[in-house]
Amino acid sequence: SPPNQYFLPLSLPLFSRFVRAMAGVALETTALSLVLLAAATLMLALLPCSAELQRFERPAKADGSLSLLVVGDWGRKGQFNQSQVAAQMGKIGEELDIDLVISTGDNFYDNGLKDVQDKAFEESFTNVYTAKSLQKQWYSVLGNHDYRGDVLAELSPLLQTIDSRWLCLRSFILNAEIVDFFFVDTTPFVESYWTNPKNDHYDWRDVAPRETYISGLLKDLDAALKASTAPWKNVVGHHTMRSASHHGDTAELLSLLLPILKVNGVDLYINGHDHCLQHISSNDSKIQYLTSSGGSMAWRGVFTPTSDKLRFFYDGQGFMSLQLTRTAADIVFYDVFGHVLHEWSVSKHLHPAV
Repeated sequence: SPPNQYFLPLSLPLFSRFVRAMAGVALETTALSLVLLAAATLMLALLPCSAELQRFERPAKADGSLSLLVVGDWGRKGQFNQSQVAAQMGKIGEELDIDLVISTGDNFYDNGLKDVQDKAFEESFTNVYTAKSLQKQWYSVLGNHDYRGDVLAELSPLLQTIDSRWLCLRSFILNAEIVDFFFVDTTPFVESYWTNPKNDHYDWRDVAPRETYISGLLKDLDAALKASTAPWKNVVGHHTMRSASHHGDTAELLSLLLPILKVNGVDLYINGHDHCLQHISSNDSKIQYLTSSGGSMAWRGVFTPTSDKLRFFYDGQGFMSLQLTRTAADIVFYDVFGHVLHEWSVSKHLHPAV
């Protein structure tokens, strides 16, 4: 089952046996003790249970490298240059011999999917990303627009029977030998979606209550990051951590999520949400904030200075590539024509295992 679901560990048959057992004990204890014991058991059964993040494995190339593309905020049935971006992704994907694609959320506009039969899934995904190089596994997180539809439909494995490339969960881990990608469900963090949704409806099934859900997710993420032995630790979420565009920084992520990323030595935070391309370097850690959310509608016309180091900003459509080896990461941003807009590389020295 998807991670961070709440369930009753005490099934009805078990509960029935529990009641019968309690009745037998009644001869040797007081009625009050029985009531208190049963109440305590039920209270424990009703508590939300944290689960480890689901983990997926995939090998790196034979030479130990990994190549991928990142795109976000795309699902508009090919419109707003989505098809043009997809065509360039296909070309770059072939050149780089990519292994996978990451989607940073807002996969289907404006309001997610209606159900698992919603034709928007094929119209915005299957029928758009048709290039041979893009017929690889896609790993996706949910965005706030996805939460405005039937979230359980978008998470349903039934969609994989329509297009086997599709994999979307709330939060999970992808291990590719040289790198661990930690996909994080960021939409529930944003308090205004809960308290002031305006005319939008958010599908909070299996998420509410908010505080409990976030607490469990952060606990699971922290444990998974600490257990990771991969040379690279990258986190993927929909919402911006740092941004110079329309939405700007996400305060809830800075206060709740960022400290966990810093203490666990995360290298890259990759996100969508602001419809642009940008690269920002943290002033007080090694984290690089990478926004790749130019999959369709863009050109907001907004720029706001950021307190961290802005290395690159493009208020338009495009996507990002990431190439990794054990000791190096190469990042490239492309526009809707496939032109290179920004390149950046970083290397690390790995200490030999003791």
